[in-house]
Amino acid sequence: MGVHRHRNSKDRGHPPRGSAGFTLIELLIVMIILGLLAALVAPKMFQKVGSSKQKAAKAQIALLGTALDAYRLDIGRYPSTEEGLDALRKNPGHTGWDGPYLPKDVPPDPWGRAYLYRSPGEHGDYDLVSLGADGQDGGEGENADVNSWDN
Repeated sequence: MGVHRHRNSKDRGHPPRGSAGFTLIELLIVMIILGLLAALVAPKMFQKVGSSKQKAAKAQIALLGTALDAYRLDIGRYPSTEEGLDALRKNPGHTGWDGPYLPKDVPPDPWGRAYLYRSPGEHGDYDLVSLGADGQDGGEGENADVNSWDN
């Protein structure tokens, strides 16, 4: 019969030498590689965030423009600057008002500020503007204004 080797209590649950898992050096190398990858990818992702906020502002302005057009069909004119965009949710006292023209309250722009509304506008029947990331007129890239007349 074959010889059976009995394990003593010290050998139980411990892997044999040489297969102890990752060494500290291997873990450090993996962390360095992940850090380099993150350094290469992160700037590209942050550029996408800025352009996506610009696209979101354009989409919201288009949605608000549709609601303003529906308001105009019922009332015969766009809300005045004083009535503002709140006239799309609450009747400012007009008999032909058939709203609300938006399912929810007027959202802030993607940077958390209120849209600027003016009627009559300088560029059309109304002007609807988001000032971009910097909150100031003009700018480029993520700081550029998003205007209703550019859509």
